[in-house]
Amino acid sequence: MLGGGIPIGKVFGIAIRLHYSWFIVFMLVAWSLSVGYFPGEYPGWGLSVSIIAGVVTSLLFFGSVLAHELMHSVIAKAAGIPIRGITLFIFGGVSQMGQEPKNPRDEFRIAIAGPLTSLVLGCIFLAIWFFLKGLPETITAIAHWLGWINIFLAGFNLVPGFPLDGGRVLRSLLWWRSQNLRKATKIASNVGRAVGYVFILAGIWIIFQGNWFNGIWLALIGWFLENAAVSSYKQLDLLEKLKMHKVVEAMTTDCPVVPPETTIERLIQGNILVLGRRCFPVVNDNGILGLVTIHDIKLVPREQWTTRTVREAMTPLNKLKTVGPEEDLATVMQILAEENINQVLVVKDNNILGMVARDNLLTFLSLHSK
Repeated sequence: MLGGGIPIGKVFGIAIRLHYSWFIVFMLVAWSLSVGYFPGEYPGWGLSVSIIAGVVTSLLFFGSVLAHELMHSVIAKAAGIPIRGITLFIFGGVSQMGQEPKNPRDEFRIAIAGPLTSLVLGCIFLAIWFFLKGLPETITAIAHWLGWINIFLAGFNLVPGFPLDGGRVLRSLLWWRSQNLRKATKIASNVGRAVGYVFILAGIWIIFQGNWFNGIWLALIGWFLENAAVSSYKQLDLLEKLKMHKVVEAMTTDCPVVPPETTIERLIQGNILVLGRRCFPVVNDNGILGLVTIHDIKLVPREQWTTRTVREAMTPLNKLKTVGPEEDLATVMQILAEENINQVLVVKDNNILGMVARDNLLTFLSLHSK
């Protein structure tokens, strides 16, 4: 859902990205603070002071959002859940977890960590505003706004609308009571959809009251929540179905291999263009050595195709994600998502048995659903 984005670094080993939509909301927040809030609350400030305060406050606000998401991710990593990264986007931020929590306790701890972080930050900023009156007015004014907005952020995220934090807290409690993750997710997802529809209707009502901006914004948040609730349940439902099937059921065994001494030019002319395949296992008498894909080939300069070999261009086996024939298909789906790859080799005793690609999974599921 949030593919792409601009990487800006890592915190605690977790990659941070800015989605392109983030720049829109950053400018909107900075603009509303600079020309609306600060001039209205502090009319003695000049325009330049209001603009600087607006930009700084907007940056610190998204720093607070990042801290909120970081705490989710840190707790998730401590529970053994892989984190693909954190993305800040138009509706705030999202921690992209590689898999669902393993039990209700982990779910609860991960979900509640974000709102608690926002609440603590809100109290810290309000304490700065209340107790440190000797600081320059611009600093206390910024702290005052950040204090209340963080407390609002904590409260908003505790709304029991899955996949908001409150919805995940609700799911953890339902999961603990029923011991059925799928059932708990369905109930929490339906509550999340209902919350989304309430936001949409409230947004429409506000629009008819003449407040177009706030009404449209609230309706968009509701639309996003409703879609996210549906997508979250569908994703879990898909994984639960895939857990019931093994790799051997969906893998393709017609998997042409190439020897490591093959030149890239020969691979292209004799294999890729003829067979229409995008990837080939590299194999010698001792077994599989690696995998060469069109992506690997693109990294080699065109003028070197006649002299460079497949062995030089391939991704070695020790850097590949592989699965065994008896593993479940949910594992394959998680690997494809976590590694952002299109296929996984099926290997046993260093011998290639086949391959599972994204289209294999989609075809397999389509046939079984019919």
